[in-house]
Amino acid sequence: MFNRKELFRRVAIVGVGFMGTSLGLAIKKKGLAREVIGIGRHETSLREATDLGAIDEGTLDFNKGIVGADLIVLATPVNTILDLIEILGKEHRRGCIITDLGSTKTVIVERAEKVLHHSILFVGSHPLVGSEKKGPANANALLYEGAACVMTPTDKTNRLAREKIKQFWTQLGSSVKLMTPQEHDQVFAYISHLPHLAAFALMKAMPDNFLEHATQGLKDTTRIAASDPQVWKDIALSNHKPILKALDEAVKVLAAMRKCIVARDQDGLSDIFKQAKEKRERLDKSHVS
Repeated sequence: MFNRKELFRRVAIVGVGFMGTSLGLAIKKKGLAREVIGIGRHETSLREATDLGAIDEGTLDFNKGIVGADLIVLATPVNTILDLIEILGKEHRRGCIITDLGSTKTVIVERAEKVLHHSILFVGSHPLVGSEKKGPANANALLYEGAACVMTPTDKTNRLAREKIKQFWTQLGSSVKLMTPQEHDQVFAYISHLPHLAAFALMKAMPDNFLEHATQGLKDTTRIAASDPQVWKDIALSNHKPILKALDEAVKVLAAMRKCIVARDQDGLSDIFKQAKEKRERLDKSHVS
């Protein structure tokens, strides 16, 4: 029977980790596809995703998994997304739409527009639902519900494909925002990438023998340092210019704090803390997903 919500006949999700499996669960829950295929590197993950009901079928064979798909979702680390786009560049699958879940967009969109045949319709996406959690076991069918999703179409993006992917995210319960790939990477270098690098740096600097005395404040501040190192290596290197700018700004603030402490400059230190506190309070008042 035809489902009025159904947007795609066959969706292939490449990468059945936390985000990919959650996406499969959400697609099935909303009835947005007739069939969901999972493509992965490990039998265990594919079996877990199948048992959870996130995918109808799993395969280790990428080329086999994408056969007949009218939507391919690349839910892997950034460098793997780039490699998969190169493989897909050899395909001529008229009308097939491809989107991704990558946290950096410029390198991905530029690669897609360079190597994909015009019959393959690429639309960049970045749902803002990242987590330090890993694997299908932590998947959540409601992960995308109420979240923001940034889409990064360009002048070359097929209009109908863009609208269909926008409808896809909207029906999953996400609020869609449009940015250029470059704007996306500049913004997220500060609001996402820098905080993760800062959390990694804090934990790297922490003496091992002090960990047993850790407060809740340290745990809260560095929660995201438990994120996948492979994922964040790819993000840091693929968005290096905006991230370096953000890091330089953070280093300037730390240097200013250090200078105030050395000089016993109470007013200077208070000003830095006050400005940071006021900005943090504005963040609480803004409605950010």
